[in-house]
Amino acid sequence: MGIHVYLQSLSKLERIYRAPGEFKFEQHNVAAHSFKVAQYAQLLATVEEQNGTTIDWKSLYEKALNHDYSEVFIGDIKTPVKYATPELREMLAQVEEGMAKKFIEAEFPPDLLPIYLEKLKEGKDETIEGRILAVADKMDQVYEAYNEIEKGNTENVYREMYKEALLAIRKTDLHCVSYFFKHILAEMLEDNSETTEGIRKITEKILNQ
Repeated sequence: MGIHVYLQSLSKLERIYRAPGEFKFEQHNVAAHSFKVAQYAQLLATVEEQNGTTIDWKSLYEKALNHDYSEVFIGDIKTPVKYATPELREMLAQVEEGMAKKFIEAEFPPDLLPIYLEKLKEGKDETIEGRILAVADKMDQVYEAYNEIEKGNTENVYREMYKEALLAIRKTDLHCVSYFFKHILAEMLEDNSETTEGIRKITEKILNQ
């Protein structure tokens, strides 16, 4: 019991794989995903800061590192399922939040309890840090799908993941989103390989919707 149980539970994130049940050439676990999202968020927030936006860096890093901790309790649920309806998404969010709250209240001492209730809550909110987190999370979905398509994975789920993530990113009105499309995505599609040409066509079709 206690903090040790929380610290030990972090290892479970290394054993929870994303896109469960789907054929993939490369496995991605939730622990690695959280680290990559923190890196993406750092870059995106730097771009925002260069454009005059004030960033709460402590909040940003905490949100990014902790955003999927609740998957320790429910695992990784496929994006099409998680977002099938607003009602289902809200129900799953309540389950995640409730289980995390119950765990924290059982394992954390009183002096840390309110602090970790705040740290481990849902990080995607209307703050600039929460909005950056949402974009960074979708960026990793773009890269996971892109890498599978590039390797020749013909499973349609990765094209759907790629499409859903790009459209979600495009809906967010931030300087860093413009930067993503103008620089990062453009660089991704510069390769002249046959596979990248196919991805380029998919991307153009998505962005012209």
